[in-house]
Amino acid sequence: MEKIVAKELLNIKAVFLNPTNPFTWASGIKSPIYCDNRMTLSYPKTRKMIEKALSEKIKEVYPDCEYIMGTATAGIAHAALVADILNLPMGYVRSSSKDHGRSNMIEGLVIPYAKVVVVEDLISTGGSCINVVNTLKEAGFIVQGVVAIFSYNLPKAEKVFKDNHVAYHAISNYDVLKDIAVELNYINPKDIPKLNKWKENPSDESWMDTKKA
Repeated sequence: MEKIVAKELLNIKAVFLNPTNPFTWASGIKSPIYCDNRMTLSYPKTRKMIEKALSEKIKEVYPDCEYIMGTATAGIAHAALVADILNLPMGYVRSSSKDHGRSNMIEGLVIPYAKVVVVEDLISTGGSCINVVNTLKEAGFIVQGVVAIFSYNLPKAEKVFKDNHVAYHAISNYDVLKDIAVELNYINPKDIPKLNKWKENPSDESWMDTKKA
């Protein structure tokens, strides 16, 4: 499934790999990869495959899940579709409190001690996702873990999740995507050293100077 999802993300241009002309993230980091999983919502076949895979992963790893929570904003639609498949209640966590009304961070019914799985579209450094998890915990939920469409598999994210004692599972990831991209002639195999170097430390721009093998 990891390979199937990776191939589909490339095919519909939800993910771009460009080791020779890197993208610039909002944080300023130069990256050979850009991922926009919102694109999956525009392709019914892809969308159904992804939501089914997310649902199956939740049933496999968190069989007693009682509630699905999405991350704002990209995870909301996926959380809703997954919750519908699993016939579970759904809500989402805002990136910041509303400045009106009840100043909610959590949208949806708050059920203390309910076992929650967070649905995320993309895991990069893990920080924003952990903020969602902590918000839910503070509200009394039992957060079982996180499922995501894609993970960059960055060491920083691994550490953040480990330090916060939170498990996460992605149905596809950067390492699988690299191999699929080579198989599809999407990238040159000689670019793999650059891609590997970037993953080690995205903040270190020396990966762009790595000579092709």
